[in-house]
Amino acid sequence: MTTHSGAAAAAPGPSAPQTETPSPAPSPTAPATPATSATQGARLHGLDALRAVALGLGIVLHTLSPFLPGTVWFRPDPVFAPAADAATTVIHLFRMVLFMMLAGYFGRLVLSRRGVRAYATDRAQRILLPLAVFSPLVLLSIIGIEELARRLRGDPEPLPPLPSGIPFWLFRDPAHLWFLWVLVQVIVIVLVVRALVVACAGRERAERWADRTGAVLVLPGGVVLAALPYWSALLQQGSARYGVVQPSHLDVLPSTVTAYTGAFVVGWFLHARPDALSKLVTSWPVHLGAALVLTPLVVLLEDTAPLGLNAPLSALAGWCWCYGLVGLFLRALAGGSRVVRYLADSSYWVYIAHLPLTAVVQLLLAKTGWWPSVQLVGAWVVAVPLLLLSYDLLVRGTWVGAWLNGRRHEPVLRRRRRAAVG
Repeated sequence: MTTHSGAAAAAPGPSAPQTETPSPAPSPTAPATPATSATQGARLHGLDALRAVALGLGIVLHTLSPFLPGTVWFRPDPVFAPAADAATTVIHLFRMVLFMMLAGYFGRLVLSRRGVRAYATDRAQRILLPLAVFSPLVLLSIIGIEELARRLRGDPEPLPPLPSGIPFWLFRDPAHLWFLWVLVQVIVIVLVVRALVVACAGRERAERWADRTGAVLVLPGGVVLAALPYWSALLQQGSARYGVVQPSHLDVLPSTVTAYTGAFVVGWFLHARPDALSKLVTSWPVHLGAALVLTPLVVLLEDTAPLGLNAPLSALAGWCWCYGLVGLFLRALAGGSRVVRYLADSSYWVYIAHLPLTAVVQLLLAKTGWWPSVQLVGAWVVAVPLLLLSYDLLVRGTWVGAWLNGRRHEPVLRRRRRAAVG
């Protein structure tokens, strides 16, 4: 199994503000909008839900990867493999760009409330430290899973020996947490550039520039401007297959940094413009409609059309998905939901922990000979409830939950048990 192919990408979202500040009740004659909610400090439930969806799609990508053409796990199904490949292409168009955009939006929100030093400290605690702690554990589990896969295949050849000496190699491979490493790079770049702009132009002028840029991004056709860094990244890497290439080690890839810094900055500028989210809520049908038109073209042409056509199609389709989904989720989930909030809170841990469990479940299901679609759904049905249970029992109300999510929450099972006793 490999976690660095284009088909195996993923993303967490420790980007929401840690606490909610009380906000005044909206006037009966002036209903709350995403813009006013963000300004008043209310939680943006739609963006929380969208973050959880982005992480969940990462799990979908990992569970699809064994069915892709050329897999080394087990023999791919000749009928299901093209469908798995098309689904992987579509998800890669927008998932990680969407996550980085949300990280930029919430990043500026936290920085504006708490200051640069608190924001940097929080990102180090909830992004850099989990990367350092969990990547070696995941990499060791992957080695064990590859050995299990070898035995289940009946392969007589043993795995290559591990590097000898002090295992620094454990810290060179971020596994499926590679995006945390990229996010660290992006945050450093943005904070340094912001400091230089503020030092040269002054804080007030920098804020005006950010506001105007946010206004341009939500104009009709502003999605094209948002897509330019993504387009440039695809041209730099020389391929649009499965979107932006992810680093296989703790590397700095120019194309990756270009695409995801661009996405982060788009989110940053959208937060700087008070009415930006409201504009996206209004225009979501247009953006999703464009995404639904462009995406089949990307899938059909990805192996035949030249990069000069594939790159702009992929970039524009990906960003139309981002704009459309943000507007749709903000509109549909404006009132919030306990279930959605719980899933959003659990999504970071579930993503970090999912890979070993889903891989083992899929390897065992592969021996059944069931249809690939049944195996795929079976892996979700078994793994996701177990992951949510581990979150509720081991993370939500513990120091791990405070570490990853910024605060502890009461576990649902404990609350129900107390209510039953009472």
